[in-house]
Amino acid sequence: MNYNNSEINWKKIDEIISSKDKILLTTHENPDGDGLGSEVAMYHHLIENGKDVRIINCSPTPDMFDFINLDNCIETFNEDTHVEWIKDCDIIIVFDVGNFNRTRDIKVVADKFNISVMNIDHHPHPVDHGFKYNIVDINSAATGCMVRSYLNSARTTPLNKKICDGIYVAVMTDTGCFKYSNTDTYCHSIAIECLDNGVNTNYIYQKIYENSSRKRVSVLAEMISNISYELDGKFAWSFITNDIMNKHHASKDDLEGFPDFIRSISGVEAALMIFEIDENLCRMNFRSKGKIIVNTIARFFNGGGHAFASGAVLHEPIEIAKSTIINKTKKMIQDQLDA
Repeated sequence: MNYNNSEINWKKIDEIISSKDKILLTTHENPDGDGLGSEVAMYHHLIENGKDVRIINCSPTPDMFDFINLDNCIETFNEDTHVEWIKDCDIIIVFDVGNFNRTRDIKVVADKFNISVMNIDHHPHPVDHGFKYNIVDINSAATGCMVRSYLNSARTTPLNKKICDGIYVAVMTDTGCFKYSNTDTYCHSIAIECLDNGVNTNYIYQKIYENSSRKRVSVLAEMISNISYELDGKFAWSFITNDIMNKHHASKDDLEGFPDFIRSISGVEAALMIFEIDENLCRMNFRSKGKIIVNTIARFFNGGGHAFASGAVLHEPIEIAKSTIINKTKKMIQDQLDA
């Protein structure tokens, strides 16, 4: 089954999911609000329908999302405790991954035991995606919107608050609190439905966006001091090294939102953050206000993502990587500005 940006028959999707008894839900490494919220919403729906279902991710859940991790329903993969359960699953449903490789150990286990995989996502996918069931809608503002569409077909009863909390987190975070250009009327209708079902939107906003640690603030200050402006200020970028992270005893969770901060600067059309992962590996995250298509730049570095938010990795030391990435990015942005 392949709905790769074509009209999706959610009734047929539900027939497949409903026919399965043992189901694993997962999302990409370093999970975000869309992936976590989508799998949490699906989890509570499937639990309500008597399925043997678990959420197991390859990366730990960031502290800012602990409020949707009710009864520790979101687990982090452990080979010693999880392989035995996963190997007998009827299906694995992955959310928001962009690329199945980003589920790391989960993909290894799925491949080893030949488990059917369903992909529900709003990122572009190649023709040779490798999923048995590929459900993609790149016009959807969030994977959480797609989950809501699925539940419209799968349920005859109203959504409960646990489901709504998950969907709201997914849609709110991937639309930048309903302010990004991908925000549409469907997003707002989902928000209204969630409010009607008792979702505390102010509490969720504070948990995710007004909960910065002092470590995060210290790293943010260093990131701001490292910002460089190129192309008459239309392109801005910064970087964070492991030395900075160690200096402030910071974690990956403390880096959330840094590319968006740079994008928010007046006059900046495209923003870039470079993060040192280890001695010979860097991660880059691109953001755009809408005039510059940045996933073409990410694809040059074998990455991908949305037109205005994308990323990639580069296997080079950060001092070399900065030069490689910036020179190519400047050229590709200038080419778009000149077009």
